[in-house]
Amino acid sequence: MILCDIGNTTFHFLIDGKHYRYFLNEKLPELDETIYFISVNETATNKLKNNYTNCINLEEYLNFETIYKGMGLDRKIACCGYKDAIIVDAGSAITVDIMKNAKHKGGIILPGISNFNNIYKQISSKLDYEINTKVNLDKIPLCTQDAISYSILKSIILPIKELALEEQIIFTGGDGEFLSRYFDNCIYKSDLIFDNMKGIIDANNCIA
Repeated sequence: MILCDIGNTTFHFLIDGKHYRYFLNEKLPELDETIYFISVNETATNKLKNNYTNCINLEEYLNFETIYKGMGLDRKIACCGYKDAIIVDAGSAITVDIMKNAKHKGGIILPGISNFNNIYKQISSKLDYEINTKVNLDKIPLCTQDAISYSILKSIILPIKELALEEQIIFTGGDGEFLSRYFDNCIYKSDLIFDNMKGIIDANNCIA
């Protein structure tokens, strides 16, 4: 089975359990099998369809209830299949979505860790520090690097904890595993999007 998650910068393929990434301007591999895909990029979607004969857009099979306006497809896919959980996708932006009784109740969007960090250097070159991932969040910082790191992490962690309460938290995304260390009732799933894409295929019997 070949799955493809098309974002704003890359084609992310899962081919026989192995991951492959291609930038949008790169040549795509030669593939003969049916490709099941989701996409947030229309131009890249057209490129995929022009390169491969058999492509199935899983968005057409997605049944997702929400009153949230403007929710991206990637967030919907991340949330589908969960009844009661908080879904946190930690990438360049951090999305936090609330699932209750199998319905989406809303969510928030935060800057990703690296983008939070970039804000400081825009204020002053004296605030240009790499984040200290080992900063002690139980003590008041005593140096600038720790002060920045503390503020960034607390700004992300506290809203998630306030929304989650006692619900299970599902983390995914590039910084998901790191952030999950600050929570007790959580699971990190690196392949959450692909796992949920497989779930949509199985639920709809749309395997060609």
